[in-house]
Amino acid sequence: MKWPLNTLYRARLIEVSHCPEPTRAGMQSATKLARYRAMIGIATFAAVPLVVTVVMTNRTSVNAQQEIRPTVESALAADEELARSIRDNDPQGIERLLDKNWAVISTAGGVGEGPSIFPNGIKSGFLTRKTMELSEPRVRLYENIAIVTTKLKTSGTLQGKLFDVTERQTDVWHWEDGGWKCVLTHETKMQNN
Repeated sequence: MKWPLNTLYRARLIEVSHCPEPTRAGMQSATKLARYRAMIGIATFAAVPLVVTVVMTNRTSVNAQQEIRPTVESALAADEELARSIRDNDPQGIERLLDKNWAVISTAGGVGEGPSIFPNGIKSGFLTRKTMELSEPRVRLYENIAIVTTKLKTSGTLQGKLFDVTERQTDVWHWEDGGWKCVLTHETKMQNN
């Protein structure tokens, strides 16, 4: 059905005539709405750099966590830290680095088991180190296992008797929970050079 032009015109007039006149309150609402929209725009503009910063920080944090993995350098550092703890007669430092199933093969061929062997010997005065120098490190990494062999010059007292020996020592390290734990130490006495 076609509407006559004159009917459409009248409908528009009726529609317009029923529109309320702009009031002061209506104008204030429109101004408030415009201000609100401007504040939202400014807040959005200010929030974007913040969101980008948070996302980039999270990515950096994830990358840092991914970088905490076994490396040749970290295995050697753990071996050096253990040597320092032994040299300094630090029972807690030694125990912290030894696995609960740690064992040592001594230069005489004896086997000692348990991470408390050295710390208990130090605490009781049975063993006291004066020196402990590592040199000629050789490190091999096999995923989460590291084998660190060093030349070791050490001196001190054992059962009240002085000792001064040079050894080749091999420590086997296991990477676990983001750090190294020594699971085996094998000592071989060398002739002094």
